[in-house]
Amino acid sequence: MNQTGRRQEEQDEQAAPAGGAHQATRTEDPGALSDGQVDGRVDGAGHGRTAGPADQAAADGASARDALLRVRAEVGKSIVGQDAAVTGLLIGLLADGHVLLEGVPGVAKTLLVRTLATALDLDTKRVQFTPDLMPGDITGSLIYESKTSEFTFREGPVFTNILLADEINRTPPKTQASLLEAMEERQVSVDGVSRRLPTPFIVAATQNPVEYEGTYPLPEAQLDRFLLKLTLPLPGREDEIEVIRRHSVGFDPRNLAAAGVRAVAGAADLDRARAAVSGVAIAPEVLAYIVDLVRATRTSPSFQLGVSPRGATALLNTSRAWAWLSGRSFVTPDDVKALTLPALRHRVALRPEAQMDGVGVDDVLGSILGSVPVPR
Repeated sequence: MNQTGRRQEEQDEQAAPAGGAHQATRTEDPGALSDGQVDGRVDGAGHGRTAGPADQAAADGASARDALLRVRAEVGKSIVGQDAAVTGLLIGLLADGHVLLEGVPGVAKTLLVRTLATALDLDTKRVQFTPDLMPGDITGSLIYESKTSEFTFREGPVFTNILLADEINRTPPKTQASLLEAMEERQVSVDGVSRRLPTPFIVAATQNPVEYEGTYPLPEAQLDRFLLKLTLPLPGREDEIEVIRRHSVGFDPRNLAAAGVRAVAGAADLDRARAAVSGVAIAPEVLAYIVDLVRATRTSPSFQLGVSPRGATALLNTSRAWAWLSGRSFVTPDDVKALTLPALRHRVALRPEAQMDGVGVDDVLGSILGSVPVPR
C-alpha cells in the first residue's frame, strides 16, 4: 500500500467521564480532515475531485472537535485533577442533557461549571438553593407595574444557557420540582403562558452527599431527567499540592479572567458538534448490548428499581458523544462501558438489605458489566 494512502491512527488517552471505566481506544487523527485538505481529495484513480457535502460535514465535525478539545484545555487553567468531570460535562452538552455533579464541599464543582461556561462563551446564571427558595425565584413571576396597571413577566435565572443549580438538594421538593418542565420541555409556563428557554439550555446541578445534614434527596422523577451523574472525588496528593500552589501565587476563583480563562469556542461550534454526534453510527449488536445492560438492572437482586427505557436512550446518546469526542465515527462496546456508571447510577435504587450489607450502586453496576456478554 502507498505510504501516503495509509490511515494514520494514534492512541487517544482522554479521560473517561467521571465514574466511568477508563478505556484507551485507537482513534483517527482529529486533524486528518482539516479545511485545507478537503478540496484536495484524490479519488481511487488518482484524480482530484471537488469536495462534496459529506467532505464538508466531516471538516466541520473535525473543526468542532478541535474547538471542544481546546475548551477542555482551557478549563484546566482553573481546575486541577477533575479531567473526567470536565469530559462528562462536555458529553452532557453534546448530548443536550442535564448533568448532576456530586461531591463533598470544596472540590470545585461550582468553579468547574463557571469555567466551562466562560470557555464556551455561553451565558450562565447561578442559583444558590436554600430551604426558603420559592419556585418563582427560579422560573420567574408576574410583577404588577403601577405605571401601566398591568402585570408583566419578569424572567427568572432559568432563562440562560447553563443554569448552575448550586446545592440543589438543600431546597425542598416543591422547589426542586419547579425545574421539571424546564429540564424536559425547555420551556417555562407561568399563568397559562409557555415561554421558550434559550438554546442551548442545560442544568448543571451540584449536590452534597445525602448523608450530610440539611439535605433533601431528589425525587426519582427529577433524578431521571439528568442525563449523567458525575462524582467528583477528593484530589490526589500531587493535584492538591498544585491547587495550593496556584492559590499561593495569587489564583482567585472569583476572577477567571485573571487566571487567563477566555472563550475558545462558542454556540456555533457546539451546534456543529451536535450535528456530527448525531451521525455517529452504532451497530445493531451494540444497541442490543445497551438493552441487555439495562434489562440486567431490572433483574438484579440488589436493586429494587431498575433502569427505564429513558436510561437506555441516555446511555446510547452519551456513548455516541464519547465516541465522537474520541475521534471515531462509530460506537464500540468500550464506549458503552465507559458511560454505564455515569449514565445509570442515579436511575436505580438499592434494596435495604443490600445497603445494610454495605453494597454500593457502582459495585452492582460493575458486576453487571462483568456478567453481561460483550459483542465481538
